[in-house]
Amino acid sequence: MEDRFLSDLNLSAKIADALCYAEQVLTKQTCIVNPIIEKNHQRVLKAFQEARVSAYNLNGTTGYGLGDSGREKLDTVTASIMGTEKAIIRHQFVSGTHAIASALFGVLRPGDHFISVTGMPYDTLQQVIGIKNNISGSLADWGVSFNILPLDADSQIQMEKLAAMVNPQTKLFILQRSKGYEWRNSVSIAQISEFVGYAKTHFPEINIFVDNCYGELVEDREPGHVGVDLLAGSLIKNLGGTLAPTGGYIAGREDLVTKAAARFTAPGINADVGATLDNLRLMYQGLYFSPLTVSEAIKAAVFSSAFWSRLGFEVHPGPVDLRTDIIQAVKLNSKEKMLAFCQGLQKGSPIDSHVLPLPSEMPGYTDEVIMAGGTFIQGATSEFSADGPIRAPYAVYMQGAISHIYVKNANISAAQMLEQNHLL
Repeated sequence: MEDRFLSDLNLSAKIADALCYAEQVLTKQTCIVNPIIEKNHQRVLKAFQEARVSAYNLNGTTGYGLGDSGREKLDTVTASIMGTEKAIIRHQFVSGTHAIASALFGVLRPGDHFISVTGMPYDTLQQVIGIKNNISGSLADWGVSFNILPLDADSQIQMEKLAAMVNPQTKLFILQRSKGYEWRNSVSIAQISEFVGYAKTHFPEINIFVDNCYGELVEDREPGHVGVDLLAGSLIKNLGGTLAPTGGYIAGREDLVTKAAARFTAPGINADVGATLDNLRLMYQGLYFSPLTVSEAIKAAVFSSAFWSRLGFEVHPGPVDLRTDIIQAVKLNSKEKMLAFCQGLQKGSPIDSHVLPLPSEMPGYTDEVIMAGGTFIQGATSEFSADGPIRAPYAVYMQGAISHIYVKNANISAAQMLEQNHLL
């Protein structure tokens, strides 16, 4: 097999060996991944059938979007998949951060206090909260206070320390499911379930919110299935199935989703208006495809983890570790390797393969960020992309896959770029 790779793909012996090893690991791990994938396919199909989705629901509306049955049924389907009472899924959300911000501003009021129980939130959410720079319009600017409860050394929630941080104004606990740009485990559904049980016993009046970005349909349950009150995410990540052109969603308890919808549009309007234009078919179809594309992303992540670990790099998660999101991190330890890695991935992409990615400032980030990924939808991490902040330990975070075979090719391209620059 190694000789075939060498002749057909013009690989060095080192890269060919890593490729063979990664394929062997993926073959074994697929047996573990497939039952989860099948269960999620069944849940999505059942949600469509129970909502009685019809061909006419795929047609959008204009103007106010009054009486848009397609929009309403899409909400119903999403709530069913997420295990919640209610959901709103809209192309008007410009990002996952927008959906999360709408949820937070919807349920929090001036004078309220909330706690992140999974450590420092993702960079863009720090701006929303007002952690580092209390910018105009942030939650801090609005008079909402915030505390951080770090995860312990094993990436576990330190529930025993929570009581000391709670005060009479505490209204919300938030959990971030993915690791973001941290070198740690992401938070599993089992961990979320354990926290929900603890919090509802000791602090029943405090609501629980989950940033679900990158985690949808990776496990066989969602946060809504284990009692989370509110969650939100993006459609150019998992749930969009690589087809939704933009958008996000909020799901949860009916009263909380209604409050979030009032912030998203306007009080009194809530989720009852909003033209869907020509987006409904792509949103429905993307949602239907999402178990498949997420499964490809998981397989791509397993392959990438095995491939880069075989080449001597530290990876997280490891090839056979439990996965609760689609993110795969590779620690490169230098800016030079990080740039070559991302430039190689870009070269192996279908769109803009001729473009050379370079670090740049990005809205919402404190460090320069390099991003690679020739995607059909700009910034779609569901398709395949890689990015990371230009700071130690110079880790690249990869996610997504239309097909894990394409990701395999992109990894080979990245390894060859490192090799050509004498960095491998």
